[in-house]
Amino acid sequence: MSDRREFLDLVDPAVAREAIASFEFGSESESIPLDDADGRVLAERVDASMDVPGFDRASKDGYAVRAADTVGAGEQRPVELDCVDTVHAGEKPRQSVEPGTCIEVSTGAVCPPGADAVVMVEYTSREGDTVGVRTAVTPGQDVMPAGDDVAAGERALGPGTVLTAREIGLLAALGRKTVPVRVRPRVAIISTGAELVALEESLDVSAGEIYDVNARTIAAGTRDAGGEPQVASRVPDDEAELVIALEDAAADADLVLTSGSTSAGAVDVLADVVDGLGNVAHHGVAIKPGKPTLIGHVGETPYVGLPGYPVSALSIFRTFVAPKIRDAAGRPPLETPRRRATMAERLRYEEGRTRLLPVGLVEDGGGQTLAYTVDKGSGATTSLTRADGVVEMPAERTLLEDGDPVTVELFGSDVTPPRLLGVGEDDPVLSRLLDSVQRVRYLPVGSEAGGRRLVGGIPDVAVVTGDTVDGERLGGWTRRWGLVTTDAAIDGLEDLVDGDYSFVNRTRSGLRTAFDDTVEAFATARGEDMPTVRQAIHGYDQAARGHEAPARRVLDGRAEVGLGLESTATRLGLDFVPLGEQRVHVVASDDRLEKPAVQELRTVLDGDPEWVADFEGVAWEPS
Repeated sequence: MSDRREFLDLVDPAVAREAIASFEFGSESESIPLDDADGRVLAERVDASMDVPGFDRASKDGYAVRAADTVGAGEQRPVELDCVDTVHAGEKPRQSVEPGTCIEVSTGAVCPPGADAVVMVEYTSREGDTVGVRTAVTPGQDVMPAGDDVAAGERALGPGTVLTAREIGLLAALGRKTVPVRVRPRVAIISTGAELVALEESLDVSAGEIYDVNARTIAAGTRDAGGEPQVASRVPDDEAELVIALEDAAADADLVLTSGSTSAGAVDVLADVVDGLGNVAHHGVAIKPGKPTLIGHVGETPYVGLPGYPVSALSIFRTFVAPKIRDAAGRPPLETPRRRATMAERLRYEEGRTRLLPVGLVEDGGGQTLAYTVDKGSGATTSLTRADGVVEMPAERTLLEDGDPVTVELFGSDVTPPRLLGVGEDDPVLSRLLDSVQRVRYLPVGSEAGGRRLVGGIPDVAVVTGDTVDGERLGGWTRRWGLVTTDAAIDGLEDLVDGDYSFVNRTRSGLRTAFDDTVEAFATARGEDMPTVRQAIHGYDQAARGHEAPARRVLDGRAEVGLGLESTATRLGLDFVPLGEQRVHVVASDDRLEKPAVQELRTVLDGDPEWVADFEGVAWEPS
């Protein structure tokens, strides 16, 4: 009998947010060297212990004078003064300015005793020690008095100030060698799961191993929020090892975060472990992504268990945990920039949970901002890297219509829509082509989906295969495709069908369509039906995503034959068996033709770029 648990009591997101916000940690302070204070938060008020500047300072190159001696001076009747000395920045004046005299000064120099103004050198002339002053000045002109920047005893900086280059400059001017700052909250980060591998280790994909993404992303998010991440070793879903890891982390951290092992599956024992070491206040939040979030304590140390999927983990961290770390570090709440947009597609979801919907932004030909979904599931790291922000859908809402206005919570103040949004076929020539345009986002969804989205009005351009296209063709190329292999005995499709070779196909794409058509024609020529021939190809339904993926599996020895391009086979040093040629078109939406990025792309496509010669089996086809 299965021992799976169910999430019976999903708490409202507001309850989860309040529970994490109420965690008690932070507020301690420490004194650190000024050189280490960049980005830290001031713990106490800093008062000026000296005048800045500490002396009357010349603010221009020229001559220090008594303003009264310049009365009536002009271009036609200059006043003549005797120059009795020169003072540069960092030098102590040797003489005073007496009536009828002046002293040459440079910017930043001490204004000599007796002088109350500086005449800019541009308004003077000099012969020997005689200086002709051609303009009258007023007392204090071009002189910064002592304490004019900051006066002794003045409040210089208040507690809670985030120290940037500006504040550090002021503290240096005040002679502060050390500063009192808030202690960074120590955040222990533990990734759970036997399948996780550190970046420094080799990856065994045959055993289902994956690189540990969450440790890196959550650590980066912790630093950005003002915390000090303490990344622990990865821990398998083993109760004894989890107990040791959590106890060690809690002993030296203000907050413990785990990722993974929080769902209700039989293997996920983390909730029981946390409950045994402290308490579980909440297990399950009515939000998507992030339903299996854990909130509680390990001993007396606050604890949050993040889901294992990267999108879920980062979404929950960003929404609930980062604000608490910022608060504990003394940083002000992060003002989430928002942008109004119009949905470019129709979406329907089940009700019952608040949904954080990752969306990308694009501007249409009229400058209107459109929002489109990029959600590939919680396990896909690209769901957030290809998004500009999220649209929060309340639990009771189930439908977003094409054309509905939405508010997008941007991932940062510097987020702007890409200059060019493209969708469609995955192709190595395309990747090189897109390098010629700045700030491009490309979604490799395949030819069919790319064409459909272009008709739906979402992207600026689509890259599709075939003979007919909707929209304005900007250009394209012909690519040679076929079988990639390490077995020189394979000479054609007949060998693949009749032989005992392991094969890797492509997922839905223009290349897969071409292969399906070729296999169907082969079956017809033989007088056989398509299902029979497909079944004879061992691995016909084992499809890989991406134009290079089948070739990589052949190269790694996980398959003997793959579907691919001649350019890929040549680059990877594999044998290539040609099966056909296919035209690839870059097509623009009719209302986006005047966008600058579309014009830049068209210019390249109309030309004859030298780099095309680097791709074997490719023929350039301008519009």
